[in-house]
Amino acid sequence: MAVIIESSVWELNPYLFVFIFLCCFFSIFLLPYASKNGSTRAPAPFDHGFSSSFSSFQWKFLLLYSLASLMEGLWSVYGEFELTYRGVNREEIVSSLCVGYAASLFVGTFLGVLSDLIGQKEGCVMFCMIHLVTAIWKRISVHPSLFVASIGLSLATSIFSFSFETWMVLQHEKQGHRQDMLSDTFWLMTVFESVSLIGNQMLLNSLVGDNVKRNMFSPSTVAVFLALICATFIIKGWTEVSQRIELEDYRTSFSAYIFSDKRIWLLAWAQASIHFSVAFFWILWAPTLVADGREVHLGLVYPCLLGSRILGSSLFPWLMGRTSSFRTEDCLLYGFVVSGLVMSIVAFDYQELGVLVMLFSLFHGCVGLILPSLARLRTMYVPSKLRGGMISLSLAPANAAILFFLLQAYRKFSDNSICCP
Repeated sequence: MAVIIESSVWELNPYLFVFIFLCCFFSIFLLPYASKNGSTRAPAPFDHGFSSSFSSFQWKFLLLYSLASLMEGLWSVYGEFELTYRGVNREEIVSSLCVGYAASLFVGTFLGVLSDLIGQKEGCVMFCMIHLVTAIWKRISVHPSLFVASIGLSLATSIFSFSFETWMVLQHEKQGHRQDMLSDTFWLMTVFESVSLIGNQMLLNSLVGDNVKRNMFSPSTVAVFLALICATFIIKGWTEVSQRIELEDYRTSFSAYIFSDKRIWLLAWAQASIHFSVAFFWILWAPTLVADGREVHLGLVYPCLLGSRILGSSLFPWLMGRTSSFRTEDCLLYGFVVSGLVMSIVAFDYQELGVLVMLFSLFHGCVGLILPSLARLRTMYVPSKLRGGMISLSLAPANAAILFFLLQAYRKFSDNSICCP
């Protein structure tokens, strides 16, 4: 007699999406009205009363940043599915991650310094060119090398982490806008990036559809067009700030302003900590959710997590308003404490899937609050001409730690494959 094993499928409550959407909507669109009630009015999104030139500059940059985020998120959204379709086993996936993080550690660490020296506009163009070359190579190659793609995309991710933010700050200062308006752009960058990643998922699902074999290379085609659009937008639509400095002057300034300031050392460790946490979360979140054997629609959980990040970012201007008693350091402290407690609960014992998704959403809400807080503190303490180098160097400890743990995982998989061929 045959035994039929029924698989259990766990699904999110659809009302959760409605709840997150309404919270984000009211948090963002009620902010201008709340700011009008303050005795000292602060700049708010969608409020053009301060400076039409600033609004034009801000939305022009956010459009570019959204396109870059869309391009950057193609691999994170679609990469695992592509590797599975190509029959890549988990040992090869881990080895490709090791190669990618090694490239980020030994090459990407110094790209921020290079961009500070040659100009952030050139750094952003370099980001587009890496994606363009990688996408074309994957599109025309019959059997594209996993390691080459991992190196290229890892270097592009390293550039993405500092170039656009640093370039925006330099352009902001060049055009003479008020310094406090930068905070408004920082949290909107996190919002637009998260929205772009959700849109990325919807775009790729519609392109691939049911005919996976025929449409497998559609994401590479999209990446080519996005890279060309972004590069053209950067070259034709923006002018570079003439702030190039000599290497010796840069080294002297870096030693004086970065290495000798304990506050910047603490800020760098905070940046490394959040980078390490987020990177490892995206590596482990899917295996954690399916650990009990139940089927989970991860494609529905993913936008829920990004929606939580949008909500966390939209809380930043409320907490940093002129009438609020919160300091940026307070937001950063509370964000790290809550996210640490949340991940401790996950690490201590296995939780029900609903509880896990709730904890993961809380974590991403804290990430959404932490990222603009770190950007604001960098504006307060780090000279703009050294910003790119400071960010890229601060990520080196995180990349080294991630590489170390990935090498341990690779060694474990290799030992298992030897023992159980």
